[in-house]
Amino acid sequence: MMQEKTLEILIPAKQRIVTVAEMQALERAADAGGHSYAAMMELAGCAVAEAILERYGRVSCLVLAGPGNNGGDGLVCARHLHEAGAAVRVYLWKRATDPERDYEGHFARLQALGVPAAHADADPAFETLRAWLDCSVVVDALLGTGANRPIQGQLADLLDEVQRARSLRQPAFRVVAVDCVSGMNCDTGALDPHSLPADLTVTFACAKAGHYLFPAAEAGGELLVADIGIDPALVQGVRTFALDETTIRSWLPARPANSHKGAFGKVMLVVGSEAYPGAAYLASAAAGRAGAGLVTVASIRAVCSLTAAKLPEPTYVLLPEAAGANGAVIAGEASATVHEAIQGYRALVAGCGLGNAPATRQFMANLLSPSLPAAVFDADGLNCLAAHNGWWQSLPAHTVLTPHPAEMARLCRLSIAQVLADRWALARQKAAEWGCTVLLKGPYTVVAEPSGWLAVLPVATSALATAGSGDVLAGVIGGLLAQGLDAFAAACVGAWLHGAAGLACAASIGEAGVVASDLLPHLPRLQKRLRSEDVDSSLSGGAP
Repeated sequence: MMQEKTLEILIPAKQRIVTVAEMQALERAADAGGHSYAAMMELAGCAVAEAILERYGRVSCLVLAGPGNNGGDGLVCARHLHEAGAAVRVYLWKRATDPERDYEGHFARLQALGVPAAHADADPAFETLRAWLDCSVVVDALLGTGANRPIQGQLADLLDEVQRARSLRQPAFRVVAVDCVSGMNCDTGALDPHSLPADLTVTFACAKAGHYLFPAAEAGGELLVADIGIDPALVQGVRTFALDETTIRSWLPARPANSHKGAFGKVMLVVGSEAYPGAAYLASAAAGRAGAGLVTVASIRAVCSLTAAKLPEPTYVLLPEAAGANGAVIAGEASATVHEAIQGYRALVAGCGLGNAPATRQFMANLLSPSLPAAVFDADGLNCLAAHNGWWQSLPAHTVLTPHPAEMARLCRLSIAQVLADRWALARQKAAEWGCTVLLKGPYTVVAEPSGWLAVLPVATSALATAGSGDVLAGVIGGLLAQGLDAFAAACVGAWLHGAAGLACAASIGEAGVVASDLLPHLPRLQKRLRSEDVDSSLSGGAP
């Protein structure tokens, strides 16, 4: 397991993901330490303005400002945009403008600069709003991260009016959300039906959990985390973070020129059955493409013959077979052959395409042992584990489990709905309980390790929703374990490479029609680019 102190140093504050309560605590701590709320608001508003100017230029902007700090950020943003030469108007909702309640005089400063402003209460038919929506950018500073009630009444009508105008405009104006899309629950990712989807969200200090939880994750557009002066030391206790290219690059295993195949480790894959021979090919090919020095397939003769015909590079270990409902499977007594053959190997991948016959379940029960090398258990390997009580007590020391929600439900003896209700918390809980790394698949896969760290992969593409995609992921992680990465790092790097390969396929051939083998050639290309000095910044700070 990667040392906790190492993770605290390696993961910068802007990659950390916080709950609303954690963010509020950070702000209180910063204020108590002398960095005032007023200073944070000034930096927040300035950051939004700078992001707009950088991406869109000195364009016409309408700032929708609500009550509280979020609206205050919007007013600061409006001032900076105006001072930079952009044409700015401000439309207020539920925001007091009298001197006694004009926090830090932000509205008064706009008035002194001659920035046009209107209030929703004085515009019951939204005539002014409609006229002012003839602009290039709308800034949503209506509701902040702490808002979690349903949007109703005047605000619902206001947002619907903006959305209607957006749909009629050609080209449509851009929407920039301040901290979060109004109507987004920043803890759960729930999204109000009246919410206005953004092209860009500028959030502050740290991303919020809801930015990475669906459906809100799909509504925020590009996510930019802006520094508002909070001491990074205050964020060190936050153990949830987003995977980005810079971190993955730093975790890649070394590839010294003065090396041989043994330097990059040996991985054995116990995979396949007569009904599912393709899983063996995909997983073993992926392990090689991930950089393992030697790949060995241990399976029944039918699987080894078919895989060897398509993939000549691996070596093969023939295992005894037994009859299953859908053809031959690995026999229960084959575990002895595996235990003997795996001596000297650095990693094991077990489960892809095994089937779930009684013989296979017995094989997995016999195979499990703390003496095994670092291991990945996937697919039917997980289903077979779930059939045995206390299976986690016999896991090897450096284990990665890679369940999708249905497999996680079987392992935990929960319903799929219960798994999906709070994937992050469940992954964390089970990683600690089982003493291993848990990679819970799905849109925005999460990786949890026993001490409480949780990484989020911000990738969601239907290109990966294809049979065999998970076999590729398991093989990649096994190949990385063979090269000496610890379980958590191997799972994170493997998830990132797999996700990036899916996005590359979607970009080159389209999301529909991608098959799992299309991912394979992208794996070495992605590593080559990551290892090069010229890192593509478009893949940093968010989705690969």
